[in-house]
Amino acid sequence: MMEAKKVKETRVVQTDQVLINDLNNYHTLFGGVLMKKMDACATLSARRHTRVKECVTASTDSVNFLEPIRVSDSVCIESFVSYTGKRSMEIFCKVIAEDLETGKRRIAATAFFTFVPLDENKRPLEVPPIIPETEEEKYLYETGKERESIRKLKRQQNKELVSRLSLNKPWD
Repeated sequence: MMEAKKVKETRVVQTDQVLINDLNNYHTLFGGVLMKKMDACATLSARRHTRVKECVTASTDSVNFLEPIRVSDSVCIESFVSYTGKRSMEIFCKVIAEDLETGKRRIAATAFFTFVPLDENKRPLEVPPIIPETEEEKYLYETGKERESIRKLKRQQNKELVSRLSLNKPWD
């Protein structure tokens, strides 16, 4: 069995400023820009946990945009492994926006990503277990099995959906 790692060993924190080019027509951060930043941060947590060259995003679920992020804010993304299966791991991302003028902080978004580590032949590798320590980590770990079950159900539903989709060109 692989040696378990503590959640804190997988924690990645990235802080960035909001730039004008990243804003939508409502003068708030584009959701897609934030998701890209979250995925990049989560990738580092996954690689830190498995210590392999390649970890791929298998799914993204429960992305919740809770508060708008404006140009006067900084964006702090915190990610860490919150739950592990045999060949996949769940990464939790928490986004904290801070108004740089007032110092007021708020949780702006949360998300769960699933990553799979790959070997040199692109085959899934086993994932080390995770050890939660803080109350936040323990809560996320204890509720992880339920999220994993929901993801499996959604994956089955998606396979059914895809089996019924057409590959015909829409203009034909």
